[in-house]
Amino acid sequence: MTDDPRPGPFRDAGQDLQSARHAPDTAQAKSPAYRLAFADPDFLLRDELRPVRLQLELLKPQLELDARGIRSTVVLFGGARIPGPEAQGGGPAHPMAHYYDEARRFARAITERSVASNCTENVIVTGGGPGVMEAGNRGAAEAGGCSIGLNIVLPHEQVPNAYVTPDLCFNFHYFGIRKMHFLLRAKAIAVFPGGFGTLDELFESITLIQTGRMEQVPVILFGESFWRRIIDWDALVEAGTIAQADLELFAFAETAEQALAVIDGWTLSGRRGEIPGR
Repeated sequence: MTDDPRPGPFRDAGQDLQSARHAPDTAQAKSPAYRLAFADPDFLLRDELRPVRLQLELLKPQLELDARGIRSTVVLFGGARIPGPEAQGGGPAHPMAHYYDEARRFARAITERSVASNCTENVIVTGGGPGVMEAGNRGAAEAGGCSIGLNIVLPHEQVPNAYVTPDLCFNFHYFGIRKMHFLLRAKAIAVFPGGFGTLDELFESITLIQTGRMEQVPVILFGESFWRRIIDWDALVEAGTIAQADLELFAFAETAEQALAVIDGWTLSGRRGEIPGR
């Protein structure tokens, strides 16, 4: 990002930053206290500045996506440990490798539609990392479109995959702001098998929808047997902790085509589209 000078009576901050780099070689000018506040990393990293850092992480991707004219996205969540074909080499196939392939096919199909809008609508967004995330960005690249990666600094998995559109690749410190950006423009959410992070993203999404804090959008869970095995949805209904109607907040799919049918069957009333033949 570059500073955007606007006409007015005050000197531009970017100009002052350039001038400060040519400060005289004196003890006073070398003091940390003399640094411009917005260009002082030690100051910005103080605990008291956390509210400012939160705001900056919210604003930077927001302004960049606005500048690109991106109005809507299709979110793709899924595990970082599901390998693509190259990672498997010549060994036996990973038992969940087909989800990489379906995520790639799904993202490609969505992006073929996105390209028709000059990549302003239904842009694929992933966590920007490996596994299913890589598959999503890869499918978008293969369709000739753009895709967004919302990476986060972690002890592992922190390097963005090679398929994210470079100027739409963002890095985060705060999980909460990152998750907000996943959903701010979401028109559909596709969730593939994954671990704690994927579960967190899934449940936050459907909680926001269930409680009316977010408009209803299609939520599609790839791999019905996986999701029914790890989450006893009916037990939640029987226990009275969710309503029977809450099970209508999401649909299952096995293939990219089925997921597209759910999205295409979505109505303005917020009811999910049924998978044909089920």
